[in-house]
Amino acid sequence: MSGFNRRKFLYSGLLGGLASPWLGPRLALAQPMADGESYEGVSDEEIVLGTSAAFSGPSQGLGIELYRGAQAYFTQINAEGGINGRRIVLKLYDDGYQPVPSVQNTMELLLRDRVFALFGYVGTPTVTRVLPILKKFQQENVYIFFPFTGAQPQREPPYGEFAFNLRASYLEETAGLVENFLSIGRRRIAVFYQADAYGRSGWAGVRAALGAYGERIVAEATYTRGAAFTSSMREQVAILRNGNPDAVICIGAYGACAAFLRDAVDGGIEAPIANLSFVGSENLLQLIIESVGESAPYTRWLVNSQVVPSYEDDSIPIVREYSALMRQNNPQVPEALRQPGYAPFERSFTSLEGFANAKMMAEILTRLGDSPNRARLEEAIFTVRDFDLGIGELISFSPERRQGMRRLYYTVVEQDRFVPLEDWQARFG
Repeated sequence: MSGFNRRKFLYSGLLGGLASPWLGPRLALAQPMADGESYEGVSDEEIVLGTSAAFSGPSQGLGIELYRGAQAYFTQINAEGGINGRRIVLKLYDDGYQPVPSVQNTMELLLRDRVFALFGYVGTPTVTRVLPILKKFQQENVYIFFPFTGAQPQREPPYGEFAFNLRASYLEETAGLVENFLSIGRRRIAVFYQADAYGRSGWAGVRAALGAYGERIVAEATYTRGAAFTSSMREQVAILRNGNPDAVICIGAYGACAAFLRDAVDGGIEAPIANLSFVGSENLLQLIIESVGESAPYTRWLVNSQVVPSYEDDSIPIVREYSALMRQNNPQVPEALRQPGYAPFERSFTSLEGFANAKMMAEILTRLGDSPNRARLEEAIFTVRDFDLGIGELISFSPERRQGMRRLYYTVVEQDRFVPLEDWQARFG
C-alpha cells in the first residue's frame, strides 16, 4: 500500500464514525502528493506550523489572544532572518472550540497543508479528539506542541508521547486552589464545570485534591459548552448554594463563568469563586465591567489561577520582551478569521502564554539545525535542559517529562485589573 493510500485509509477509518456536514468539503481537499514530495512542512524559505483554534463563537477570545501572543514573537524572529534562514509560518483554521471541526482541520493540516508540527491548539474537548490522529500518524513523527489546556489525556498514556506541554496541568491548578482554600479554613468546596472532557478533568482534580485531605465536593453543577454570558446560571447557583459552600471552583470558559459569577453574587453566594487559567481572565472581567459598570461587587470574591506571571511585572525578562513586541508588532488575526465586534487586549495572560509558547517553539526549531525534519524532533526537544525562557522557571524536557513548567500564580481584581494575590488569609479568611 502506497504512503498516501495508507494515510487515506487511516483517515477514513478515523473519521468513519463522524458523519457530519463539516467533513465532506475537507475530505475533498486531501489530495495525494507527487512522488518524492515531502510531508515535512519545510522548504528552503519556511517552516509551517498548523493551528486549529477558537477564532469564532463564545470562546473566540482564547484563540485570538493566544495567536496574537505567539505571532508577536514569530514576527520578530522572521524579521531577524527566521530560524536558520527559514521563516516560521502559522497555518490557521477556526474550529469554534468544537471537536468535530478541530478533527477535520487537523486532517487538512496534515494531509493537504503538510505542516511540520501542530502548535497552539485551544481546549480539552478539541485536543482530546485530535490525539488519536497523532497516534495514527506516529510513523510520520507528528506532534502537538503547547496546547492551551492543562488536561491529562495529552500528559499520560496512551497519547502522552505525541504531545509536548509548556503550561502547568489542571491537576496542579486544582490542587493549588484546594490547598490554599483549606489553609484558610474554607473546607466546603463546590464545583461549577463545563459538561465535557475539560470540565470533568478539572472536577476530577478537585475531587482528588480534596480526597487527599479527607474532604469531598459538597455540591456540583454543570453547564453546556458554548454557553454565552447572556445565559442564565441561576439554576446552577441554586444547586451550589444548597451545599452551603465555603468556596466554589469553576472549570469553564469566560462567557459561562462570567455569567455564573454574576448570578452567584446576585443570588447571595458570599464565598470565593475561583477559575482555572483557561477561563480567559481579561475576557471574563470585560464582560462583567461592560454588563454592570462597577465590577467591585462582583469581583470582591473572584480569584483566578494562572500559569504565567503577571504581564505587568516588568522585573521578569519575558514580560519586558513580550510587552515590547506586542506594542511593536501589534499582531492581528488574518482578515478571513476576524470577527466583528471583538477588540483585542493590549496585553493578557492568554497572549503572554502564547508568546512563551512561541519562544519555546523557536528554540526547539533552532536546535534542529540547518536541515529540520520530524524524525529528529524528539531528539532536539530532549536537549532542552534547565533552559532559561526568562519566565522565572528553568525548563526541561525528557522522555519522562513532557511538560516544561510547573509554577502557578494567583490573581484577584483591584480597580478593574488583575493583580497578584499576596495573602489568602487577608483576602478570603
